[in-house]
Amino acid sequence: MSEGSRFNAPRTPVPSDLDIAQEAPIDPILDVAARVGLTADDLEMFGTYKAKVHLDVRDKFADRPLGKYIDVTAITPTPLGEGKTTTTVGLAQGLGRLGKNVFTCIRQPSMGPTFGIKGGAAGGGYSQVIPMEDFNLHLTGDLHAVSMANNLLAAAIDNHIHHGNKLDIEPTSITWNRVVDLNDRALRGTVIALGGKLNGRPRECGFDIAVASEVMAILALATDLADLRGRLGRIVIGTNSKKEAVTAEDLKVAGAMTVLMKDALMPTLLQTLEHTPALIHAGPFANIAHGNSSVIADQLALRMSDYVVTESGFGADIGMEKFMDIKCRASGLSPDCVVLVATIRALKMHGGCGKVVAGKPLPPELVEENLPGLERGAANMVKHIQIAKLFGVPVVVAVNKFSADTDKEVELLRRIAIEAGAEDAVMTDHWALGGAGATDLAEAVMAACEMPKDFRFLYPLDMPIEEKIRTIATKVYGADDIVVEPKAARQIALYEELGYGNLPICMAKTHLSLSHDAKLKNVPTGFKLPIREVRASLGAGFVYPLCGNMMTMPGLPSRPAFEGVDVDLETGRVKGLF
Repeated sequence: MSEGSRFNAPRTPVPSDLDIAQEAPIDPILDVAARVGLTADDLEMFGTYKAKVHLDVRDKFADRPLGKYIDVTAITPTPLGEGKTTTTVGLAQGLGRLGKNVFTCIRQPSMGPTFGIKGGAAGGGYSQVIPMEDFNLHLTGDLHAVSMANNLLAAAIDNHIHHGNKLDIEPTSITWNRVVDLNDRALRGTVIALGGKLNGRPRECGFDIAVASEVMAILALATDLADLRGRLGRIVIGTNSKKEAVTAEDLKVAGAMTVLMKDALMPTLLQTLEHTPALIHAGPFANIAHGNSSVIADQLALRMSDYVVTESGFGADIGMEKFMDIKCRASGLSPDCVVLVATIRALKMHGGCGKVVAGKPLPPELVEENLPGLERGAANMVKHIQIAKLFGVPVVVAVNKFSADTDKEVELLRRIAIEAGAEDAVMTDHWALGGAGATDLAEAVMAACEMPKDFRFLYPLDMPIEEKIRTIATKVYGADDIVVEPKAARQIALYEELGYGNLPICMAKTHLSLSHDAKLKNVPTGFKLPIREVRASLGAGFVYPLCGNMMTMPGLPSRPAFEGVDVDLETGRVKGLF
């Protein structure tokens, strides 16, 4: 079959993401599966173009060698994002163009940002996962399963208290919130059980966005059904009056939660615009949760391909650090290469050349050549390269191309990146050209994957909780020290007393700065990182500090993305999704 009949022929100007996705030729998912050795018996079908993959595929291919493992991360982004998912998909397509068997493993997007500021997370331009509408909306129902399991536990807590509280749960100790997969600031703080004694005992609580739920983190880190069941049972919802932990197992709800989650444990098989396979699974936010797709998806993909391209949320300071220190500990895997996505516009912003505001045109100073401003802002890229190299893994910088970028700016950025220790820095034009625009990046990544690595974690697990937090703050963020507020100090003491001290740390902080303050751009110095609260996610297997004013339920902007979304009443097709 000719290339033109297999792929969208790139058009100029590039159409909308939705138009490209809806015009694209799409293979039956059984054909995509067959190309990697999967049969209909290995799948649970969801129509013609998507299917869940059975976990026993790992056993089927257990004697195959593991493919090369690539993690895509980024510099500190602007509010618009710097095209990390687009680069992840484009790189996979580029590897496919070079004749390699490749899998893309990415998270299922939350409908919070889909209908908020950022839009969907299927990639963009000619580097997308399709069917794009399914990917960005309900897909195969995993997010609903997470929400139902989370909220079943919440209902069990209040029902137990209403019917006599035999576990002696201290209501003020309860940390378990309800969830919904939307941005809704009005739900951050709520009072429940109003209206009389038949409605339960009133107390303050709140809602988190569903992807920040510990249940979502458990889905992403579990390795099989038994592990899922054990992790759900270990969830701590609060303490009793003796300061002893109360768990989902104590409430006798973990079994029912597992029933709700058992089908969600299977990743969903989709395809890119160039028909390379993609496993979509889990969806935790990197600024509030650990921000990586599932261990299971990566384990499956690494047995079926030469290369697996996965993605960590936001920058190397957040999602990538958690990929290394949390996900790699859970999976026993380690990456062969880190790809750091950078844009010239973002680095000029870090260099003080202008402010990026979602929904407004970029200021002229960000789209005009400015070598001094770029050089100042490139310090942010250098810091992220250094963060990645803390873990002993080769780094390749992917310069995601925008039309205003000049040859001089690209060459300056490339020189700075290589001097900072990157193995290579490559301009990539996958948004406009698909895989053909990412073959240079693919070649650079293949070369980096063959280089020696000395993978290591940032901290040992037996380090005290406060010291682990301090290590991340000083070595990764560049803080002078941490400031542990009294509430957080009490929580740390309690968790260590309860035996939770030997867990990794999942920091919750803004993605818009290396620090806790979104206004501090480039490479902030001279700050102390405030730790206002620390939660224990025993099922997920990490301790969860909240830095500064970090929220676990986002809000909507003044002009939410949902305002442009509708359905064509004649064709039934979605309009306005991006």
